[in-house]
Amino acid sequence: MRVGRGTVVALTAVLAQLAGQGGAGAAGEPEPYRFASGATVLQGATGTTDAPRLTADGTYRSSIEPGGRRYYRVTLDDASDAYVSAVVVPGSTTPIGFRDGISLSLQNEQGVSCGKENADFGAAAYPRPLAAAAERTIKETGNCREAGSYFVVLERRTGTGTATGSQPWEVELQHVVEPPVRDATSGPAVNWQSASPTPPQEDEPRPRPGGAGFNDAGTLDSGVWRDTLTPGRTRFYRVPVGWGQQIFVQAELGGPPAAVRGRVSNALALRLYNPVRDGLDSVIAPYGGEPRTAALDPLPPVRYGNRYGVGDEMTGMRFAGWYYLAVTLSPEVGEKFGDGEIGLTLRVDVEGDAEEGPAYEGEADLFRLPAVGGNDGRSGDGGTDGAMRVLAAAGIGTGTLLVLWLALWRALARRRSSHAG
Repeated sequence: MRVGRGTVVALTAVLAQLAGQGGAGAAGEPEPYRFASGATVLQGATGTTDAPRLTADGTYRSSIEPGGRRYYRVTLDDASDAYVSAVVVPGSTTPIGFRDGISLSLQNEQGVSCGKENADFGAAAYPRPLAAAAERTIKETGNCREAGSYFVVLERRTGTGTATGSQPWEVELQHVVEPPVRDATSGPAVNWQSASPTPPQEDEPRPRPGGAGFNDAGTLDSGVWRDTLTPGRTRFYRVPVGWGQQIFVQAELGGPPAAVRGRVSNALALRLYNPVRDGLDSVIAPYGGEPRTAALDPLPPVRYGNRYGVGDEMTGMRFAGWYYLAVTLSPEVGEKFGDGEIGLTLRVDVEGDAEEGPAYEGEADLFRLPAVGGNDGRSGDGGTDGAMRVLAAAGIGTGTLLVLWLALWRALARRRSSHAG
């Protein structure tokens, strides 16, 4: 069989990707967050002069030290709304205080803030990924309408008198642009359903593994889903929500693997993010070994005009697209009940029929209703399924693929042996 150069290149990339995935497991320590593959690594500047530039639709990896302030630069036009998000990832053993967190803002060249968001760990003061988003929106009046350079300012906020870790936090940055619309739109949603409906019921919840970040979140739609949580770890899921639809979510923890007594006050942290990773609602629930339920508050249906409403919950429901759930189980649960996995049930209800959205003047795939597909519900930036699709596109047959898999697993076995030794 003759193999072309393009096939060799594709195959090399796939094998490297698969080997990298296997290597994380071989080290014996699951990653606290799955960063986007191919993200550009850069270090923010300590001032505006040398601030590195973030491009639209780009994803970046950086870091920030305790009490640090880092600057980045974006170039914006005078017609589009723009968003920048930051996900910070403390180390799994990093001490966290309840006032620890981040502040993210977008500023013009005169230092005037166009949009800002603070996010902190609060009562659930243990290491986990935490996201914030800042925006520059076009308004009839204001200091942020002009085209030109704007600055992204990321600050790591540290509470006084708390046992805060001294190590840098890893950061994932994302910059997205929302183009203007061609037609006038109505105002924010009114007379919407402000009471949660009866959660969906199924005799047998469907298994669906969560991901380790926004980039490989497990896909859910309306229904009942089951997974497991490990103390000290966060699972991510994504739900497609269309224009005019409402999302309702309820999470349930099962009993521990062993009959142990105890109580953890802030055991379960559940948070919902919109397509630009802006936090919308969160709930923290205790756990005492018995089944426990926690539900997010009802949120308005998705409307373009919600951006003109009042309150973060209203203005945040301004896009159709993927909405993300981050579910964390406190490491203290492992100390009280053992390190075994605990069952998680997610009841997701997306109410209403999806409506036609606004007529954007440019590419706006991030803000359209996505299609749901795939057997394992993974999205992600490549995973094993993505690798297999690349191999198929390269025209590699099943027999050749089997040989390649065997070669790969032999390499991984040698790698595991070297780690063990």
